Amino acid sequence: MEYSYTIIDSDATSKLQLQSFLEEYGDFVCTGFSKTSEEGLNHILKYTPNIVFVHLNSEASHVFRMVTEMHQYMTSLPIFIGLAKTKDYAYEAIKHSFFDYWLQPYNEFDIRKSILRLKKSLPEKEEVQSTLCLKSYKDFHFLDTNEILYLQADNNTTEFYMADGTVNNAYKTLKTFEDKLPKNFVRIHQSYIVNMDYISRINFGKNNCALKSVKRPLPFSKSYRDNMDHLKQILSKKTVSNLN
Repeated sequence: MEYSYTIIDSDATSKLQLQSFLEEYGDFVCTGFSKTSEEGLNHILKYTPNIVFVHLNSEASHVFRMVTEMHQYMTSLPIFIGLAKTKDYAYEAIKHSFFDYWLQPYNEFDIRKSILRLKKSLPEKEEVQSTLCLKSYKDFHFLDTNEILYLQADNNTTEFYMADGTVNNAYKTLKTFEDKLPKNFVRIHQSYIVNMDYISRINFGKNNCALKSVKRPLPFSKSYRDNMDHLKQILSKKTVSNLN
């Protein structure tokens, strides 16, 4: 099982140190970073990570207000772990139901025990439904989502491009399917949703990405750049090696 996480910390060195440490465990996937609690709240609501690591520096009071505010928007909050150089904020962290409180510099043994408790506390992933039904009057067309390369908007209809070369049409907008597809489908453009399992290349210079079995690259727009950065991190995590 993979565990998604985000880090809220204004110190770039501290963020990279923690990310490097978590990479040793192999099953933690970073959804991104935020410098402030306001940015962090936006990121959490957008990507819903399992775990939030937050540095309780001069922004501690803002962080605790953010956690309280999140109850207005989410039925289930992520797990929070506080980071600090002193124990000054430990009591407030406990009051706000933080899972743990890590002191810097980190103690490897204490953190290892904390991570094992954390994994034990998180529920197993629900079985992902892999069949999508396209309904049109009395016609029911069942698609295996694992075989969908990408979706393309065509006015008020959506075209499904399949791995076998066929194209299926649905008389609904692309937005209709955005929240119904499994999490491996990502919106990259006003007109495209792609299956990340088929992505073979991301070119940030040309703002496009290549998919296996697809001759032409698909564009991604600036408004979905965050999604592409997130995609790059997930795909890079799954590679055998990362050669520069």
